[in-house]
Amino acid sequence: MSSPAVEAVDVRRSYHLDGVSVEALRGVSLRIDPGEYVAVVGPSGSGKSTLMHLLGCLDRPTSGMLRVGDRDVATLGDGELAGLRNRTIGFVFQSFQLLGRTTALDNVALPLVYRGVRRAERRERAEAALTAVGLAHRLGHRPGQLSGGEQQRVAIARALVGEPGLLLADEPTGNLDTGSGAEIMALLDGLVRDRGVAVVVVTHDPEVAALARRRVRMRDGLIE
Repeated sequence: MSSPAVEAVDVRRSYHLDGVSVEALRGVSLRIDPGEYVAVVGPSGSGKSTLMHLLGCLDRPTSGMLRVGDRDVATLGDGELAGLRNRTIGFVFQSFQLLGRTTALDNVALPLVYRGVRRAERRERAEAALTAVGLAHRLGHRPGQLSGGEQQRVAIARALVGEPGLLLADEPTGNLDTGSGAEIMALLDGLVRDRGVAVVVVTHDPEVAALARRRVRMRDGLIE
């Protein structure tokens, strides 16, 4: 069997707030294979965001095993973990997280800076990523000159420029109108179909969740 894009085995995550221990995840096991399209759903406080942060290697579990590809996160130092995250995982957020004074091209190229990719290659790859999401005509535009849907396309291009095996999208349509949201979800579906990227979408929207191939429902820090 091939390695999963990401796998959590009996993962727990606790936080200490004002002297009180809060268990955000209480033993979650989840395997996502390359090319899967998964929606994680559940009410506020169910553990969705905590799980997203762990799957994206933005945090570490308190206990349990977390693997990205064939790498056990527990064996990695902070620098190695950051490198793994940069090479294998792309992120798309509800609020786009673009640099306001920077062009679409340079926003997309930014992750390659941290890999030490030369400027000419960065720009070439960023242009190809923007072309792939239908924004070849917006390379020199700044976020304030783009619609919400276009800004989210730039964010997706930025997530894709490093050719990740796993893309995590946190409420990717939350700030978009219905038409733009549908376009973004069609784009994510195409990534799964055409590139074999594993896509995980965290959402409150049942219509967005219905587009995924598999739905994972969380409640009280557990998968139902």
